[in-house]
Amino acid sequence: MLRRAAVVTVEQHAAAVAGQDRRSKGIEEVIGCGLCGARRAQPLFHAQDRKRDPPRWNYHVVRCPACGLLYRHPGIRADRLGDLYARGYSKFLGGRYRRERQRRYRLVMDAFAPLFADGAERRLLDFGCGTGLFLRVAHERGFDCHGVDLAADSIEAARRRPGGEMTFVGAPTDVPAIAAGGFDVITMWSVLAHLAEPVQDVTMLRRLLAPDGVLLILTVNANSLRLKRDRAGWGGFTPNHLKFFSPTTLPALLARAGFGAVVMRPMYGDAIETGASRLSPDRQRTLCRVVDRGNRGNMLRAVAFADPDGPGPWGMADEAMRLGAVASTAG
Repeated sequence: MLRRAAVVTVEQHAAAVAGQDRRSKGIEEVIGCGLCGARRAQPLFHAQDRKRDPPRWNYHVVRCPACGLLYRHPGIRADRLGDLYARGYSKFLGGRYRRERQRRYRLVMDAFAPLFADGAERRLLDFGCGTGLFLRVAHERGFDCHGVDLAADSIEAARRRPGGEMTFVGAPTDVPAIAAGGFDVITMWSVLAHLAEPVQDVTMLRRLLAPDGVLLILTVNANSLRLKRDRAGWGGFTPNHLKFFSPTTLPALLARAGFGAVVMRPMYGDAIETGASRLSPDRQRTLCRVVDRGNRGNMLRAVAFADPDGPGPWGMADEAMRLGAVASTAG
């Protein structure tokens, strides 16, 4: 598919799709690659709502031929990003979603044991904390919890949960208690795909970390086997996702943001990792081997270290990727 995809300028792509009926068309703009800034793209997918006819949303996904990033194009204007969350997003963060997410938080943290096993009063910031679902889990593990989110109703709900007392509305730099930095841990749970300017935002988070701090990321994986199978129907293409990182482009992002090292561990799926899969043991082993070859799980989980030698004390030195070389390659 990549071999067949034409390379066009982003202006040419925007003109080619200008006449298509998209609900968000009025808040879109022509953009370059959010990772390297290149203004050429390979059109790949036309993602859309497959649950309703006519679809409530649809957009186009392109690939940057310079760095490989997949992103939504045309993009959403920065001053209109809030429109993507205007209808019932906080309500979505409850019910069944709440239970599934809290289980996944524990799975991801445990995958990087012993780094997140005991908070030991380490200062933690959840960037995009929503209604405080993760902060409750972090509080149970002994972290000193803080959070920020742009939705006032989400923060109102978060403050009613254990660990949510120090949550605030706004960007981290807008909140004095957060802007002072010095955090031992910052988390981004399914937030990275929502960022219009990921290099700037992740660089800002790097500045908020203590010298030996870490950034924990969970995001959809643009190298996913499911994406390769489902293409435009992939579940990672949701109405409010903007950027789609892979095991190649995520380290490039972290290098540009000033991180020293990263550890990425494959994610095989909640059912397999909790022992609830209906697959036979042989099929589970086969799936895990395939995922291991190039980290093709449906989600990416990674820990970025501010200090290039940071993985060592946690027993992760052998699997860590040092990001200095990545930074020079990325420009």
